[in-house]
This record gives sequence, C-alpha cells and structure tokens, in this order.
Amino acid sequence: MKIAICQIDPLIGDFEYNTALILDAAHQAKTAKCDLAVFPEMCLVGYPPKDLLEKPAFVRENLLQLKQLASRIEGIPVLLGYVDRNPGPTGKSLINSAALLKNGKIAGSGGKRLLPTYDVFDETRYFEPARGSLIFELGGLKWGVTICEDIWNIDDVSGIPRYPLDPVAELVSEQIDILLNISASPYSLKKEQLRLKILKKLCTTHGIPAIYCNQVGGNDDLLFDGSSMVLDAHGRLVALGKPFEPDIITWDTNHRSPEIQRPWLSDESAVLQGLIMGTRDYTMKCGFKKVLVGLSGGIDSSLVAYIAVQALGADNVLGVSMPSPYTSRMSKEDARLLCENLGIRLEEIPIGNLFDCYKDALGEIFSGLPEDETEENIQARIRGNLLMALSNKLNALLLTTGNKSEMAMGYCTLYGDMSGGLAVISDLPKTLCYRVAKYINRDAEIIPARIIIRPPSAELRPNQTDQDTLPPYEILDDILEAAVEKNLGPEEIVAKGHDPAVVNDVMRRLVMNEYKRRQAPPGLKITSKAFGYGRRYPIARGRRAF
Repeated sequence: MKIAICQIDPLIGDFEYNTALILDAAHQAKTAKCDLAVFPEMCLVGYPPKDLLEKPAFVRENLLQLKQLASRIEGIPVLLGYVDRNPGPTGKSLINSAALLKNGKIAGSGGKRLLPTYDVFDETRYFEPARGSLIFELGGLKWGVTICEDIWNIDDVSGIPRYPLDPVAELVSEQIDILLNISASPYSLKKEQLRLKILKKLCTTHGIPAIYCNQVGGNDDLLFDGSSMVLDAHGRLVALGKPFEPDIITWDTNHRSPEIQRPWLSDESAVLQGLIMGTRDYTMKCGFKKVLVGLSGGIDSSLVAYIAVQALGADNVLGVSMPSPYTSRMSKEDARLLCENLGIRLEEIPIGNLFDCYKDALGEIFSGLPEDETEENIQARIRGNLLMALSNKLNALLLTTGNKSEMAMGYCTLYGDMSGGLAVISDLPKTLCYRVAKYINRDAEIIPARIIIRPPSAELRPNQTDQDTLPPYEILDDILEAAVEKNLGPEEIVAKGHDPAVVNDVMRRLVMNEYKRRQAPPGLKITSKAFGYGRRYPIARGRRAF
C-alpha cells in the first residue's frame, strides 16, 4: 500500500478553508496513486480551538462538515481529526476524535485516550478521554490509530506525565500491523528529535512501523513544525516531511526505503524558519498584509525586521526610526544600512521636540525630583504612540521587538516598546538572538556587523548600556533558563555556580514583573517554557522566589 501523509496548515474555525485544504491534498494523493491519505489531529477545525469548543454551533458545524467532506472525497480513503460528541452520560461533552472516510461515508471513528494538561495544553477542560482507539482494516493490513499524546507514554521523557493507560500497547494486543499517529504537536527547540526518539522506541519495542502526521503552521503563539515521519519496524526513519511548511510525503509499505541520516536543521535555522512561518501566519490569519517595525539600530529590531521581510516580502514591511537626543549617529547609520540591505522603506521621526513637550508639561509637578527611569519610559511611550498611530493609519500590524531576557527582567516599557500586535522574538533569550543574527549573516552581511559586535543599549540616557542594570547576558540567560524552563529555585541555581546576589536579584525581578508580561502582546513560542498561556503565575503574590 502507498500512503500519503498530508501535513497541512489549517485556519482555526474556518471550515471552508480547511475542507478545501483537505480536498486538495486528498486529490493530490489520489493522483499519486496512493491508497490512503492521512491528515493531522483536529485538522477539520484547526488546533487549538480553545473555547470555541464550548459553542454548540461550532461543534455542530464541525460534524456537518465532516459528513459533507466524506461525500465529496472520491477514490481514496482519508483519515483525519475532528471533534465528536461524547456518547456517554457523564464527563465532558466532547471527544478529540479521528475518522476514516471511505466510499462517501464515515467508515469508522475513535478518539484520543490520553489528554495532556501541562504547559500549553488544557484538553481536560473540553474533552473526555475516549473509550477506544480507531482500528480499521485496509489493503489486507490492520491499522491502529492514536492521536498525539497517546504515544507520549514512555518512561524516559522528562517533564511529561506517565499515564496508567497505554493506548499503543492496547492496539498492539489487537494485532495491528501499522501504528498511525495524527498530531497537532507544537514546536519547541529540539522537539522533533524527541518525537523521533519516542517513535523509534515504540517501533523497536513492538516490532511494527509507525506513521506520524503532524500539523504545520502558526496559530496565535504556537508554532507547528510539521516534520511528519515514517519509521519502519526496526525504528529506522525512512520518510520525513518538510519543517515549517505544508508538505505531502508518501510511503509504500511494500518497499524497503533507505534510512534518512542527519535529518534535522540546526537550532538557529529551525528557530529562524519557525519565526518566519509564525509571523507570516499570524499576520495573514489576523487579516493584515503589511507590518511595521520600530528600528533602533540594535540587534533585536534588526532581527525582527529581517524575519518580517522573509515572511511577507520587503514591499510589505515599513521600518521606522525615532531618534532621541540620546540616539547615537552609529545607531541611525546602522538602521539605515539595515533597511538598504533588506530593501525596505525607512521613515525617520525624531522625538526630541515631543520629549521636550512632555518634560515641559510635567516640569512643575516634577520640580526638584531627579531624572530617573521615568524620563526613559516617556521616550519609549512616545515611540509606542507614534508606532501605533502609523499602525492604525496604514492598517499595518506593529511587531514588537523585545526578547525573552528583557521580558523576564521587566527591561521593557508598558505602552512603550511593548506596544504592538505580535512579539516576534519574545521567547528568544538575548544570547540566542545573537546566534540567529550571526546565522543570518553566514553568507553575506545583511544585519550590519557593528550591530552584532557593539554592546547593546536602549539609548534612553547618555552612555547607557544594558549591563548597567543587567548581568552579562550569558550569565542572565543561564539563570533564566534554569528558573523558567527547568523550574529550579534560587538555591539550586546558586549550586550550579552562580553568584547568590546575582541569582537573588534576577529571581526577584522575574517575580515582580509578572504584571508586565501579562499585558504583553502574544509572542511566538520557541523554548520549552514561554511567557504565555503555558506559564501561569499570580501577579499579586509574595515576592519570594521559589
């Protein structure tokens, strides 16, 4: 049998769009003489639909579209994910389900047995665990269908709970010949390698091949990398979908395929491709065609501008420079050179006179008080207002430029540099920003070299550098990774060799700036723990860090 694994990029809640994607891919699979087309988890509705699942009309439409889709697909069986109603009298009202469409009908269905509730997942809010997986026979083979988390029940994956139920073992006990897994598995650094490790163990343990079909695309803060896979019964990777773009891969059960060697992108390449895909999808799925970026002449805004150009094209990106009395000539020159290298339009709006107006208006009330971060924040808020005015007038999405290290420390200004619709690099530690920038320049200088070499500065007061108030980023990022991604406390981080005073200050600022992060625009998730839906801490709390 020849199988088509169709990793598509659905739009949440747009049934017409999603069914068109499914029909087109199914037609391509039929034309390629495939015997089965496989699609991702909940691809009919798009994942994750969140509280749309609480709307009865949404669920009804999904079921209606499934029936209509079955009648429209011709000449090839299709396996896909959708949302079904719970037939039982108790529990949640919905089942995260898979259906086999064949000969114009729904030929079989089953559901997701294991429901994740960690990090960004909240499936027990909506779904009841299914009582059984889908098993079907086709082409003289017996197929067992799992949905995403159903295969994540092995004992050597840290951070993932073990479940008392093992859906794969149950399917194997039913004498299946091939394991299928349809997924909407969000990307994070090295996640694709972890999936391969899990599938390899399942194949070698049970002696059966596995087909893994994953969603691709950006949905709000989540990035889905695709990277669909086929492993043979010996656990060898024999087919692999493209990362971060729609793809259809095929596999013939009767042919022995060579093992794919060195399949993965470098971290820098994967991060960059993921952010480009996420920026493109968020912009277009929210109804925008153009974006704008405030350019400081620094590393972060340069990186965001490059990503925007790759995502949307130079004609759809506007760079805005807003120099203050503290902006160096070097920064203005570098911002201009960056725009020339990227081929984007640059507008310069000096803010010196506006800053003077603010200081004059507040002069009497501020009389006798020394200048401090208040005046710095005023400059940032002037810039934020100008950028939002341009966003409104030009109908262009404003991309914010803060990185994860700054967001953690509160080294950002509410209603200033935090203004915007999408925080493109808010899950990239500063050190990773530099690594990605150097990767961009690997063949030619696109981001001016001086931007990468010189000490970073917000340029909100004379001779300012980030390290006036922050530890060196190499130290800061190591502490933050331990605290945010690994959930280590101050004592454990100090035990790794860090200065106790530095650790305690970082942890204090991490806690006290929760209120800022709660008001930030959505950011694209790259690491295992981003500042977003998957990390939920109270704002009003004791200041002790745990």
